[in-house]
Amino acid sequence: MWRQHLAMRLFESEIRRSRSHMKVTASAGSTATCPCGGTSSSTLPLSACCGRYHVGPELLRAPNAEALMRSRYSAYVLGLTDYLLATWHPSTRPASMEANPPGLTWLGLQVRSHEVQDATHATVDFVARSKQGGRAQRMHEKSRFIFEGGFWFYVDGDVQA
Repeated sequence: MWRQHLAMRLFESEIRRSRSHMKVTASAGSTATCPCGGTSSSTLPLSACCGRYHVGPELLRAPNAEALMRSRYSAYVLGLTDYLLATWHPSTRPASMEANPPGLTWLGLQVRSHEVQDATHATVDFVARSKQGGRAQRMHEKSRFIFEGGFWFYVDGDVQA
């Protein structure tokens, strides 16, 4: 229990430290279409989709694993490394993250499935496409998520062939 409390204190500290950076970065494109593509056939503005979890009253409050995964994809597109680290479970989170390499363009996200194992565990199977240096890339991953302390966290994933 003390370990979870310590992790949450660290998490809250990181969020306070990075909140102003995330506000500036996320709000700059809040009227733009959300990079995640939305959960339906219609696309939503960033501020009405993933952006609401990047900044503001719903900061970090994705309601389920799929919403968190979509918000993390959008954070990759927008270069919000502080958000990515804050939504990564402390047990598997790296100490830091590199920014997107120059010339990387994210092309789209396809969520293939969202499976709830129980009230605190879920998986999301997705494909993220990108392009760099004229070469298309495709990442297919089945990611694991955990709900802890009132927040969903990315834990890890298995990259699919």
